[in-house]
Amino acid sequence: MFERFTRGARATVKGAVAQAERAGADSVTEEHLLLALLEQEGGRTSFAVTALGLHDRRASLDAAFAEARRRGGLTRADTDALADIGIDIGAIVSRVEGAHGEGALAAGRTGRRWWSGHRPFTPGAKTVLENSLRVALGRGDRFIGEEHLLLALTAKPGVVADVLAEHGATYAAVQRALYGPDADGGQGHAKAG
Repeated sequence: MFERFTRGARATVKGAVAQAERAGADSVTEEHLLLALLEQEGGRTSFAVTALGLHDRRASLDAAFAEARRRGGLTRADTDALADIGIDIGAIVSRVEGAHGEGALAAGRTGRRWWSGHRPFTPGAKTVLENSLRVALGRGDRFIGEEHLLLALTAKPGVVADVLAEHGATYAAVQRALYGPDADGGQGHAKAG
C-alpha cells in the first residue's frame, strides 16, 4: 500500500511519528496524523485546511484534543450517551484526577518505547491509513495523497473526527474544500469507514 503514497503523504506519515516523539507518546495516533497534515505546506490539503480555517484555530484544536485525552479518549458522543444514563464524566475525571493527579486518564504512556526504540501506529491510525486507500480508490485515484488521509480522518468515527466536525471540517466540508462544490460529481462516491 505504501508504494501508492505520494511524497506528501509519506511526509505526513513521517511527520506523525515526529509529532508522537515531540509529545512523548509511545504510539502514533490519528491525532498525530492530523497534526502532521496541518504542518504540510503547498498542496491541495494545505489549501483545504486553510480554507476550512483549521490553521487559524490550531490552539482550539489542541485544546479539544487535550480535553479528549483528559476524558480518557471518550468522544463527545460517548460522554453524551453516558450523561443520558446519569453518568457525569466530568465528575468522574475530577475525582480520578483529585486522587491520582491531572491527566491520570490520559492513555498512551505505557513505557514500551523505552526498550523498543520506535513508535508503533495505534489500531485507529492504521485504520486511517487503510481507509485512505479506500477513499483514493473510491475517487478513482491510483495514488494515496494527503487529501485522502484527511478525508479518511473525517470518516473514521472517534475523537479526531469529532474535533474536526466541531471545527466545521466534516467529511462533506473537507471534500468540498478539496475538490469544489461539485466534488462528488453526481457519482455518489461513498466515504471510507
